[in-house]
Amino acid sequence: DKTVTGKVTDGETGEAIPGVNVIAKGTSSGTVTDINGDYTLTVTSDVTSLIYSYVGYQQEEVVIGDRSTINITLSPDITALSEVVVVGYGTQQKKEITSAVVSVDEEEFNRGNVNDPAQLLQGKVPGLSVYNKGGDPNTNATVRLRGISTVGANTEPLVVIDGVIGASLDNVDPNDIESINVLKDGSAAAIYGSRGSSGVILVTTKSGKKGGIKVDYNGFVSAANILDKQPIMTPDEYISAGGNDLGGRTDWQDEVTRTGWSQVHNLAVSGGTEKTTFRVSTNYRDINGILKESGFDQLNARANLTTYTINDRLKLNFNFSLTNRESNFSFNEALRYATLYNPTAPIRFDNGNFYENVLFDNFNPVAIIDQNENIGTNRTLNFNIQGEFSIIDELSITANFGQQYGNRKNSEFYPATAFFRGLNNNSLARRFTEDTRFTLFETFATYTDDFRIVGLTATAGYSYQENSTEQFTVQATNFPYDAAGFWGIINTGDRNRRRPDRLIFEGFQTPNEKIIAFFGRVNLTIDDGIYFNASVRREGSTKLGENNRWGTFPALGAGVDINRYLALSGVDILKFRVGYGVTGSLPRQSGQSQQEWIYSYDGTGNISLDRAPNEDLRWEEKAETNFGLDFGFFDNRLTGSLDYYTRNISDFIILRDVPIEIYATDQRFENVGELKTNGFELSLNYDAFVGTDFNWNTGVVLSTYRTTLEDYINDEEVRANLGAPGQNGTNMIRVAIGEEIGQIWGPRFAGVNEDGSPNFVDLNGDGRLVTAPGDALAEDGDFEQLGSGLPDLEIGWTNQLTFKNWDLNAFFRGAFGHSLVNTYRAFYEPIDPGAIKSFNRVITDKAVDGLTFAQYSSLYVEKANFFKLDNITLGYNFDMSNSGAFDRIRAYFTVQNAFVITNYTGIDPEPVLQDFGAVDNGGRLDLGNPDVLSPGIDRRNNYFTSRTFTLGANLTF
Repeated sequence: DKTVTGKVTDGETGEAIPGVNVIAKGTSSGTVTDINGDYTLTVTSDVTSLIYSYVGYQQEEVVIGDRSTINITLSPDITALSEVVVVGYGTQQKKEITSAVVSVDEEEFNRGNVNDPAQLLQGKVPGLSVYNKGGDPNTNATVRLRGISTVGANTEPLVVIDGVIGASLDNVDPNDIESINVLKDGSAAAIYGSRGSSGVILVTTKSGKKGGIKVDYNGFVSAANILDKQPIMTPDEYISAGGNDLGGRTDWQDEVTRTGWSQVHNLAVSGGTEKTTFRVSTNYRDINGILKESGFDQLNARANLTTYTINDRLKLNFNFSLTNRESNFSFNEALRYATLYNPTAPIRFDNGNFYENVLFDNFNPVAIIDQNENIGTNRTLNFNIQGEFSIIDELSITANFGQQYGNRKNSEFYPATAFFRGLNNNSLARRFTEDTRFTLFETFATYTDDFRIVGLTATAGYSYQENSTEQFTVQATNFPYDAAGFWGIINTGDRNRRRPDRLIFEGFQTPNEKIIAFFGRVNLTIDDGIYFNASVRREGSTKLGENNRWGTFPALGAGVDINRYLALSGVDILKFRVGYGVTGSLPRQSGQSQQEWIYSYDGTGNISLDRAPNEDLRWEEKAETNFGLDFGFFDNRLTGSLDYYTRNISDFIILRDVPIEIYATDQRFENVGELKTNGFELSLNYDAFVGTDFNWNTGVVLSTYRTTLEDYINDEEVRANLGAPGQNGTNMIRVAIGEEIGQIWGPRFAGVNEDGSPNFVDLNGDGRLVTAPGDALAEDGDFEQLGSGLPDLEIGWTNQLTFKNWDLNAFFRGAFGHSLVNTYRAFYEPIDPGAIKSFNRVITDKAVDGLTFAQYSSLYVEKANFFKLDNITLGYNFDMSNSGAFDRIRAYFTVQNAFVITNYTGIDPEPVLQDFGAVDNGGRLDLGNPDVLSPGIDRRNNYFTSRTFTLGANLTF
């Protein structure tokens, strides 16, 4: 044996480094340096070298030879030390963060045909749920961070793009995003005050680099096909079951769907000098869904310019983006009718007209798409200019001014020949337009300095935000001709017939909704191992009542690098952190604190008070505590984090019934209710194999949470109506104080009675069956929880492999513990001898022989656990060492939704986090007010899920 002693110092400062790992190569034997940087290690004669490693420094290997004293200097690892994370109003070194913040860069994004930037993060961030059930190209994904954050206001995380709060994520092409940081807990999001309760997503777009001009091209072509059809009877099965044979043989699901071919092209030019850099990009998307006529064409342009002046003390940054999207929404209803329409019916009569039956809720699905029109445009423009001036090296002032303008138009037309909405109205036209404007001005000062062992960063600032919206909708019927389509809406015969009930004119203009805030934050680093931060935001909003417009949002956080003081062998990172923060949530709409009057057409007209004012209306509030542990082992080959959090959300903004004798009307908006959520999150990343030619990195994220309703306007209620035909008044979700959110509620199926009706279990044992929908909450009702609409566990598993010039990325995703109400089965599975003559039937292995009567029960509530290969990409990087034209050429092939493992009999087992069951008087879904208390209902209006194949290329020259 040989004893080796020595000292380890910093290669730049010459100071001793305590806590350095000194390992005998090829063994587990090792030690760490003491407070003076000294070490002593005894090694066996077969050990040839020592390995020195410490977080923030480059690893060194030194041959022992004949030496018994080895002094060594370690060079700072510039990459590790400069790993900064964007947080609110600045950046922090990753090691100093005390909040639950996750950073995802371009290399980690999901691949393939991704049109919604939120889907780049799907399964990548523990606690972040991103679901686009069915994959409708014209519908954004549902995004939830750590479950339900509100009942009455905004459910989606706040988006900040290049420092602009509330900018539209739709105005950023996924190809232009460099990184996305997610502020998950209250201590991180509190700096954004009244809009941070649902979390914050910080988007950083790509910018130019110093050097010559560089041109990047990214493009792909993709083909999407139906992953699973609704399981229905074939024509022969339908006839054998008693259905009418109309002589045809039509696969209606095939007739309304297609292979959705899409293409995307992105061209970016960037470059710069020592003083100025720029990047300009143009993106074109021609996206076609699997439902015929569904998709969009989109053109997006983005420009970024950064320049330094006044001896490099002033940095100016300018961002500009413009998006124009032309959409064809088609009709999701065609997919529903393709399931239930008679499979023996022809598409057209012999005379060329579409075949139609005069039946309730039964329309030719091909005719719906071919005869009617449902299109729209969406244009968004935003820009911001930001200046940062360094007064002295330690003190800088930043100012940011930005604006965003949006214009959205939708147009629908149903001719008189269309049985679907047109025939009974003698044509119907609907036009909708919306204009939005958003203005932001913020300025803040940042002071950074070191005081011996204490590092200080202090920020203080002011924020002003102003937003306004204008909307107008007109709907009319009774047209003399159809040739003009929706452009002929002025020719409506409803004007002559004086039918105000058939004419719909709706419009509003919000006041200038203003938010004014003052904020400050202090970050302390003590002994390069203890971290502390505190922030406060004082904010006022015109959306709230006169008496409660201002609120205060504090946050505290602390962390300690345990390994710096314990110097554990084999441990590189071991940081404990804790944070507490208060955030808010504003009303979705303006004027909810004010009285509202309505006008009715009764008699000669009448104006009446519809909603009482509430000058004490305040924002919803979330108080959240987060405990976290970040760790790294084996030279950081295994890294990860653990988070446990508890959050209390109170003062929901809800329209509720009030005594008419007090308020002169029966409703007003009030702050009522409280939710409590406890959750756990884990992320792991492991370099499983590191070699010269072959590398394999694998990572997993998982999350679980439980949400309990602590207070509400009612002690108990059932909601989420199943609907027509035949099951109106059948509510499927129970909400009760003191119990978990997501209870799917109903009677327990026990078999079939002699008359073909369902039999149920006498759950309370009183000898009577009480299962009528209206008795769901009666004390003697026979109902129980049939499942939960929210998953117990969500998981994402990433595998990245490289072999020489090849790379393979396989991403798996799953959710477990949730159930879904299969509404297709609930309506169309029982074989009613009368209805089967006109409507097809869903067939599954869960169908019960002899059941002829459709009534909701446990029979139609299914466990929807799933595990899928969500995305697999194989790429090849061509050797460009001898190419004079190209710096990089990469080709790749991606499959999305490669396979799904599930026992759910519907077409998509993914959780449904909110319900869109309500429809307006025009038959449209109310997409603006989703019911977040009613998860787990797989409605009949869902888009069909697709499997997508993508072939693409990345070129740089």
